Order: sequence, then structure tokens, then C-alpha cells
Amino acid sequence: MKYKNLFSTLDLKFTTLRNRIVMGSMHTGLEDIYQGIDRLAKFYEERSKGGVGLIITGGFAPNFSGRVSPFASQLSYKWQLNKHKKITNAVHMHGGKIALQILHSGRYGYHPFNTAPSSIKAPIGMFKPKALSSRGVQKTIRDYSNCAFLAQQAGYDGIEVMGSEGYLINEFLVSKTNKRKDIWGGEYENRMQLPIQIIKSIRKKVGENFIIIYRLSMLDLIKNGSNWEEIVLLGKEIKKAGATIINTGIGWHEARIPTIGSMVPPGAFSWVSKKFKEEVKIPIIATNRINTPEIAEDILSKGHSDLISMARPLLADPYLPIKAKENKENEINICIACNQACLDHIFQRKLVSCLVNPKACHESFYKHSNHGKKKIGVVGAGPAGLAFAVEAAKLGHTIFLYEKENQIGGQFNLAKKIPGKEGYDSTIKYFTEQITKRSIKLHLGADVSVQLLQEQNFDEIVIATGVFPRELQIDGINHKKVKSYLSLLTDNTSLGKRVAIIGAGGIGFDTALYLLNKNIEQNNDKKIDQFLKEWNIDQSLSTRGGLLEYKSKKKKPEKEIYLLQRSNKKMGSTLGKTTGWIHRETLNNGNVQMINNVKYTKIDDQGLHIKINDKTKLLAVDHIIICAGQTPNQTLYLKLKEHGLKSHLIGGALSSDKLDAKIAIKQAFDLAYSI
Repeated sequence: MKYKNLFSTLDLKFTTLRNRIVMGSMHTGLEDIYQGIDRLAKFYEERSKGGVGLIITGGFAPNFSGRVSPFASQLSYKWQLNKHKKITNAVHMHGGKIALQILHSGRYGYHPFNTAPSSIKAPIGMFKPKALSSRGVQKTIRDYSNCAFLAQQAGYDGIEVMGSEGYLINEFLVSKTNKRKDIWGGEYENRMQLPIQIIKSIRKKVGENFIIIYRLSMLDLIKNGSNWEEIVLLGKEIKKAGATIINTGIGWHEARIPTIGSMVPPGAFSWVSKKFKEEVKIPIIATNRINTPEIAEDILSKGHSDLISMARPLLADPYLPIKAKENKENEINICIACNQACLDHIFQRKLVSCLVNPKACHESFYKHSNHGKKKIGVVGAGPAGLAFAVEAAKLGHTIFLYEKENQIGGQFNLAKKIPGKEGYDSTIKYFTEQITKRSIKLHLGADVSVQLLQEQNFDEIVIATGVFPRELQIDGINHKKVKSYLSLLTDNTSLGKRVAIIGAGGIGFDTALYLLNKNIEQNNDKKIDQFLKEWNIDQSLSTRGGLLEYKSKKKKPEKEIYLLQRSNKKMGSTLGKTTGWIHRETLNNGNVQMINNVKYTKIDDQGLHIKINDKTKLLAVDHIIICAGQTPNQTLYLKLKEHGLKSHLIGGALSSDKLDAKIAIKQAFDLAYSI
């Protein structure tokens, strides 16, 4: 077998996991809404059907103060068992196992009733927590064991105690958040008693034949976090207390280090799991940015861990395990770590989904319309056109796909050239495979006319012709110094040492990153080393929190780059909530000068003439890159309307306002299931 380690069973003595793939915990929002449990059961059932060995649910609080938000999920009462049995029955029906994560949010709680070891507000929190009394700590321990017992009664195969990411248990462990003077504070031996007592209490309550996973923060990535000796000591004590498995936790939520974004190289933190595994003899789960079976198998074969956690990859493709086992890797819809529909949604209080798989968490809503099999013409093979064509073909329609370029992919062919977004190429490869598998009739280099579409006598026509770059009205806009982002990324245009970028939206930031990191390492191991050095992560783990106390000196960049925008809003305000700060930090470290409230006066041989707060300034640049938005390409659509032919617009061709692939692909799926 190609992935012999990944698909070997794991004998836990009292139960066996069918493979080494764990769906890591991810809060979906379904836990918190009316009748969301039914949808959650369907969501987890799909992943169990797809072959995952063990699922860990999103976090359920053990009591009210531990909730993530006022109406968030909690498991504390017997009357809640029946709805949870829907989840466990659905998973067990297909041979998978499932553990409920118990999460006390501590000072991260988004409500005024949150509690913590000490009354210290989190830098990313809205409310200052109340310090738990000694009696409150004892009650919290009982609440954990009660929650675990109820999970057992509901049919869960185990629980995971969330002791990582800066939540309550993490806050007790670290002196910066634990200023207590009682037996739960002071020396580390006292501070670590909370997780130890929680695990002991749970084991006593549930007996021996029940999985207890402890998610241990092995790399806090905050100043004055835990040191390695403390982490190892805690791991050994957690094992003694009765844990079955230890999961790797990387970084507190308030840490200013990227841990799962697309700029993090695949498998970038498995070395931490390996180091811990050498110290504590217990099954270990490796996590963070492991998105393909190849990476997972490599980590296992090197002995870095015993199990592999994949959360977002199983959002993107619930059938990843089965496809890998059957050597159909080319059919896997790989997670590109964009965060746009998953983490960004959660932090905006929206339901989770997935950019490349809008069905995620919405499985119940995508049902065939039963309008009969149709012959459908699709014009444009960018993300929207491809997503529609493939999904409609899966539903039995006959699809003709036309693309004016000599390759499919559209804007993803530009995105994949941006450092950190190389994974977008995997989506293009997925669609390429699906076009063949679904017998889609692809026509590249196609000059599509109204006459051609009329002659084919299509039942439906879908227009996904994308966008045109917006034309700016600036004196000298046609000067030889001016280049479009399209020519830069498609023609590999050579630029001078000084460059101004007009437009600081997503494309402007991507262009700046491209110019800044054009010579980034391609070998993944070297890329990991480069990433760790860039973000001052201490691979020796000799510093507290695994974070070097100093910032490395900024290297003098190859180019002097200006990123400009007209508005006076914060630079990058339209970027994703969980990734925008990373892009800004990267550009700051590269000495990119980000300037807002700019008026563009003219372009000439001297460079770009601008006004900032009505003060005239010359940027003596060699080149100016235009990244000032797009306009919908509706040329063909309007011609079809003139001839009375009904057609559908999706993606950028429908609207370029706040255009992104998440919206375009969801429009494609929605149309495929309604047409």
C-alpha cells in the first residue's frame, strides 16, 4: 500500500482506530444555532463515510462561564443527550469514531461572564474576565468530568480536553496570565495542577475504556510562555493521570505568528511533535498545515507522530481518506489554507464553510433540482466556470466548457505565483482531473460567439467570463513605466529597483508580496527553515514560548516598494480577518512603504506624482503597477441578451465588487443545483 503508515490501524487496547487520520477540532457555528445539531450530524456523517479514523468535534463548554459566546454550545445536562446521540449514531453508522472536545474559553470568552485564573483581559478579548475562586476551580474540574461523562452517555468514543491555544487551561499554566497566590498559582508545579486534576477526575468518572485526548500547547509562541522542560513535565503527568493520546497545540490565539495560513509551509510544525514524542511515550497527534496524504505519510514515516490531524482538509474534501487509500490522490480537492470561508467566518460569527467546497456544513441544502438532464454551455474556465461545470456534470448534465486562453484556471493561475499561495495550483489540478473524469467537453483557445452558442442549441448557457482590470484616468497612464498586474504575473515582466503599486486591495498586497519574495525557496524543508527564521521561532526550544526574544534585522530588500491607496482606511482593511495582519506584518518586515489617502496627479519620466493630505510628492520610481480593481466582463452576455438567448452570469462577470473566489465558487454551486 502506498500510504502504509497512514492506513495502519492504531490499537488503543480497549478500542482500535481504523487509520491514523484524525479530523481535528473545528468549531463550525452549527453547534450554536437552532436545530444545528441535525446539520452537524450530517456534516460529521459525511466525513465518517469518507473514511476518517477519528473525528474530534468543535468545542463544547463544560459550564456557562466557559462558553465561547453567550449562546455558544455547552454540554452539562442529561436532557442534551438525545441530540448528541444523533451525531454519534451518524458517525458510527459508517465505522468512524468520534470524540467530543471540551473547551473552556477562559479569558477569550466573548461575553461578560467569562472567567480565568486571574482578572487579566486578553489583548484580543472584549471583556475582562473574573478570577475564579478556589471553590470555582474545584467546581470547574467537576464540570469537566460531568461533561465527559455525559459525552460517554451520548455515545462518544472519547473526549478531547482543550489545553492549548490560550484558553483557560493554558492561562493557568503560564505566569503572565496566572497571578494567583493560592494552590493553583505560584510555582509551575502548582500552576499545572488544573489540567492534571481535570484528567484524573475525568478518568475516574468514565472508567478505563474511553479515549481521553489532551491537547497540549507544545509551542505557545508568546513572550513568557511555557518552556520545554515544563511542557515535557506536564505531558508526563498528563499521561500518568490517564490520558490516552496527546494532541499537539501550536500557538495561542493572541500570538502574532502565523500557524495555519497559506504562507505557513505544509507540515511546518511536525518537528515539535517529534521532539515531544521522544520525551513522552504516548500516542501523539501532529497538526497544523498537513493537507495532503503525501505530507501525512512522510510525517508518520519519519516517526514525528502516531496520528495526523486534518481539520480544514476534510472541510475541503470529506472523502480525502478513501481517495488516498484507493490511490486517487488526483481526485482530492485539497485545502488551500485561504481561511476565507472557515476561520474568517467563525471570527465574523458566521457558519463555517469552504472556499473550494461550499457544501461543507451545508450538506442538507445541496439537493438535485430534478429538472432533468440538460446540455449546458459554459463560457470561461476560471474558478466559477470550472466549479459550475464540474458540479453540474456530477449531477448528470452534459457540459461543454469554453476558455479563450490555452489553459484552465483563470485568476488562480495568477494566485499560484504569489508566495504562500502555491497551493492554488492544486485546485487547478483537481479541476483538470475532474474534467476528464466527468467527460466534460473542454475547448481551449476558443473564440466564443453568439452564433457558436446558438448552433449548439444549449438548454442553458452559463457565462463566467471574469473581469477586466479597471482603467484609471491619470495623466500619463500610458507611459512606458506603467505595467498591469496581469503583465507582471503572466509575462514575468522585469522591473526596476523602485516600484509603486497603485491599489492596496487583495491584488495590490499579492503584487507586493510577489515582488518582495520572488526568489522564495521551492524545496519544502528549506521553505520551513526559511519560515521559522523569518518569524523568529526557536527550533531549539530553549526560550520561553518557543519564541526568540529579538526581532531579526530587516534585510535590505531587492526593491524599494510603495503600496498606495486612495482611501484613508487602514491598509489591507479588505483582507481576511485571520490573514490580513500577517500580510501587513510581512510587508512591514520587507520595508514596503504603505501610504493611504493618496491622490494620483500624473506619471512621467520622473516617476509618479502624488498628493498626500494635499502635499505634493514625487515618487521617483522606475515602474508603476496598476492594481486598482476590476470591472465585470459582460460583453458576450449582453450580446446574448440582444439575441434573446437566456443565460446565467456567475463570478466576476456578475459582479467585481469585493470579488473573491469564495463568492464565485458558491454562486457556481448554487446555480448547478438549481438549474
